[in-house]
Amino acid sequence: MTTPKFLVDSHCHLDFPDFADELDNIVARAEEAGVRCMVTICTRVKKFSQVLAVADRFAQVYCSVGTHPHNAAEELDVTVEQLVELSVHPNVVAIGEAGLDYHYDKSPRADQAEGFRNHIAASRITGLPLVVHARSADQDMMDILSEETATGFFPAILHCFSSGPELARKGVELGLYVSFSGILTFKNSQEIRDIAGDVPLDRLLVETDAPYLAPMPMRGKRNEPSFVVNTARVLAEVKGVSEAEIHRITSENFFRLFAKVPKPEQFA
Repeated sequence: MTTPKFLVDSHCHLDFPDFADELDNIVARAEEAGVRCMVTICTRVKKFSQVLAVADRFAQVYCSVGTHPHNAAEELDVTVEQLVELSVHPNVVAIGEAGLDYHYDKSPRADQAEGFRNHIAASRITGLPLVVHARSADQDMMDILSEETATGFFPAILHCFSSGPELARKGVELGLYVSFSGILTFKNSQEIRDIAGDVPLDRLLVETDAPYLAPMPMRGKRNEPSFVVNTARVLAEVKGVSEAEIHRITSENFFRLFAKVPKPEQFA
């Protein structure tokens, strides 16, 4: 008997207006592609109810609660206690995404750091994984992660990895997981493929970050969870394993990190 294909999109944004008119079809196409679990990620706590509504609507969709660094300045009033309280819902399986984005600097860097540390505290209290956004902020990200880990461990994932090799190595050293998006498939992303090649198999995840960053050969189109299959295919090539094996490995890693998500029988 053949084991059904099983792949996880560990990071997408199904509450975004890009999907509003065809959300049922988006989820159905993911299911047809073997993407049987998705986490839709919160970027504003003030819009958390919209994110949660998507997770409540579909059995295979879960969600996070948190504030993207772009929005840090407008949500500094969101407390650790609020994050912890909102995370109690059974479909909330992660904290974030939070972190540092110095590429756009849409919020002051001090506000981004303050919000990030609050999310770390919520992750540490709840035991839920922190979804970390890091862009053009490698040194400060390494410094904060090192300082906070020394205070007390918290589970976390460097999502949509597009930083340098030093941050990847530091993340793995500190116990974090690393997730790769469609960027991995781009022709000019050899450095990212080299970094993925160095990340241990038991720390790897895949994601879409949909509606952004559609993998080859769909680059330039609106991304969706079913496309994560293409990223997994390239990751398998990079690691020198079969597609079936990378599906199994990244799914097992997902259920280990996102421990609140009920495990299907094949991963129990």
